[in-house]
Amino acid sequence: MIVVRFDLDLAQAPLTATIAAVAAAVALHTVIGHQQFLYRGRYGFGTFEEVKAVSTTVLCVVLVLFSIDLALPSRPLPLSAALVGGPVALVAMFGVRYVRRLQFERRLRPNAPQATPVLLFGAGTAGQRLLRSLVGDPNSDYLPVGLIDDDPRKRHLRVGGVAVKGTRNDIGKVLASTGARTVIFSVGNVDASIIREVRRSTLEGGASFKVVPSFSELLGGTVSASDVRDVNIADLLGRHQVDTDMDSIGGYLKGKRVLVTGAGGSIGSELCRQLHRFEPAELMMLDRDESALHAVQLSIHGRAVLDSPELILADLRDGEAIAAIFADRRPQVVFHAAALKHVSLLENHPGEAVKSNIWGTQTVLEAAAEVGVERFVNISTDKAANPCNVLGFSKRVTERLTSYAAMTADGTFLSVRFGNVLGSRGSVLTAFAAQIAAGGPVTVTDPLVTRYFMTVQEAVQLVIQAAAIGRDGEALVLEMGQPVPIAQVAKQMVEQADTPVEIVYTGLKPGEKLHEDLFGDGEEDVRPLHQLISHVVVPPLHPYEAKIVDPYADSARVVKEIAALCQRDSLHPEPVVITAPQHIARQGGPANLPHEASMTPSPNGV
Repeated sequence: MIVVRFDLDLAQAPLTATIAAVAAAVALHTVIGHQQFLYRGRYGFGTFEEVKAVSTTVLCVVLVLFSIDLALPSRPLPLSAALVGGPVALVAMFGVRYVRRLQFERRLRPNAPQATPVLLFGAGTAGQRLLRSLVGDPNSDYLPVGLIDDDPRKRHLRVGGVAVKGTRNDIGKVLASTGARTVIFSVGNVDASIIREVRRSTLEGGASFKVVPSFSELLGGTVSASDVRDVNIADLLGRHQVDTDMDSIGGYLKGKRVLVTGAGGSIGSELCRQLHRFEPAELMMLDRDESALHAVQLSIHGRAVLDSPELILADLRDGEAIAAIFADRRPQVVFHAAALKHVSLLENHPGEAVKSNIWGTQTVLEAAAEVGVERFVNISTDKAANPCNVLGFSKRVTERLTSYAAMTADGTFLSVRFGNVLGSRGSVLTAFAAQIAAGGPVTVTDPLVTRYFMTVQEAVQLVIQAAAIGRDGEALVLEMGQPVPIAQVAKQMVEQADTPVEIVYTGLKPGEKLHEDLFGDGEEDVRPLHQLISHVVVPPLHPYEAKIVDPYADSARVVKEIAALCQRDSLHPEPVVITAPQHIARQGGPANLPHEASMTPSPNGV
């Protein structure tokens, strides 16, 4: 800079002062840079942290040299030397570091001859994270060669040296021009129709199709090469963005004693996994299935020693045991997910629905009320809306019993209602998958039958959110999107089979509806607090009404009695002394029970 300042005239330039200034700058830069940890391995090459440290160091050097030059009466160098030389030096240092970063990143890129060239559909947050993960892993099986995105604002975008090459309409052309053999769908949450369209275009272009999980599956929102997987039916049916209020959830879960019944089931186990993230003081997992408890503990901790107090082996039909557990462990928040749920099986054994779903729920309700829980969440189902089968009747009764507990106990007691959970044990998807694996046929009840579907991760996120905002006695209905034709589900699963599989229609079974309802007659879709959660009022039911149902009577009578409970308006029947039904006497109950007596069901001792 000094030589340039004097028009390249070395005779006029103060070379001695310049050399002294350069030496001083080097010494100052070394000392200040050391204090900034610039040369002690703290920062990666070309990172924002290193840029900040280099900029701070250069600025300090410039200020010191400028101050010294200004203070000396002889003014050995022009004042502009430090002010102009600093930025020039800064640009040079940035350039060197940028080159070193490029060399470092080039060494990390996957081996081109061995890695599969891929296109990433989606240049948003998930896509960019995945791309950087792929190009930064020398052992990656995938080498990104292009991006596809429908957003016109990303038309000229380049990420990690990889350019956006078109929209979904250009997939076939881009596959041909880049030689990509796989398309990875890297959009976290999107309408299912887009996934199906992109998959169809990919397969038509002769490439394979893979996806990254939705954010609700990833929980933390991070995505890497290890998350890339084959498409499943849940992807093709749809992904729902769940807007979770983490602050409100943390307020009622963090540091609390939380108990989950049915912890080994599909909903219960996912509840436990997600609740664990909110750092409860204690997470108690209760189930009567020891193998299921083993599996859920393994999924949470990566080990399952089965000797920790977080696992509770107990049956809701054992009223005394449940009461003792609540009295000893004193949970503050309860998620009641335990239930019998198979429609056809319960149609043949309605008494079991009474003993497990209805009486079991009342057992937990009374135990929770006795210890004064802060919040009780009863997991219900869309089949409780305008019920027409034993499962629906029994779950509607549990909603009403929970509403009664809300009137009579401290704390908040509410229900959460949603439809079918994709991939849960015994769901239509697992049945279809088993039929396809066996070579078919795939059996569908009716070509017009529809159901609501939601992934287990999405459903549980909304259950936890609903519990945070729900009010006493309500049933909160989760947004399930549009009902999906079961025939369409079967067709999409059959299309992914290796060999042709026939679809056979068998007709609706007893207790099955053609279309499910999320709201019963007279219930309104009101969403005052969350766009995906509706609040409906549930009329309470006195527990005695449920207690006197005889589960040992013939099936038709049991169904008739629990169906009547769904319509009964009476909260407090007139107190009369009656002879205990035979089933109560069989359990060792008192000979006479007034209506206002304690209603703790104890359906064990069958």
